Amino acid sequence: MSEPQVDTRSAQPYLRIAGRIEDDVSAFVDSAFKELFAWLAERGIEASGPEFILFRELDSDGKPVEVEIGVPVDADAEGDHRVRADELPGGRYLTYLHHGEYHPETGPDLLASLAELTGWAAQNGIGHSEWFIEHYLIGPETEPDEAKWLTEFAYLVVDD
Repeated sequence: MSEPQVDTRSAQPYLRIAGRIEDDVSAFVDSAFKELFAWLAERGIEASGPEFILFRELDSDGKPVEVEIGVPVDADAEGDHRVRADELPGGRYLTYLHHGEYHPETGPDLLASLAELTGWAAQNGIGHSEWFIEHYLIGPETEPDEAKWLTEFAYLVVDD
C-alpha cells in the first residue's frame, strides 16, 4: 500500500458503458469491459490510459448501485447509443495506490485500501466527492503475477 496524496489533474475525456447493479457487480464489470473493448477495437480507437470503474452511487451498505466502465481516450472520440463519451473533471484528486491482488486471503484487499484513503481524508479534513474511481494501472490483463497488480483509487477533492 502507499501513502494517500492529493494531486492536480486535467480534465480527461473517456468512453463509457454505464449500468445499475441489481445483483453481481463483477458480472456487470466483466461483461461491460469485454463489450467496451470490442467496441473500441471495431472502430480502431486507442485507449490513452488505463481502464477504470467509476462508482457513481453506493447503497447504505457501501455496495455499488450505479457504475461506469470507462477508458480514457483522445478528446475527439465519439460514442453512440450504448457507449457514451464523457469527461472526468479536472481538479484536485485524493489518490491512493493499492498493491497486489484485489481480494487476497492475507493482507489488505481493495476495500481495506479504500477505507485507508477515506479515513486519512477524514483525519486531515479533506472533503471529497461521493463518487470515486478505480484505475487499473497493472492488472490481470497485462500481468499474471497478482503481487504486481497496481490499482489507484481517486476521489475528486471538494472545498467546503
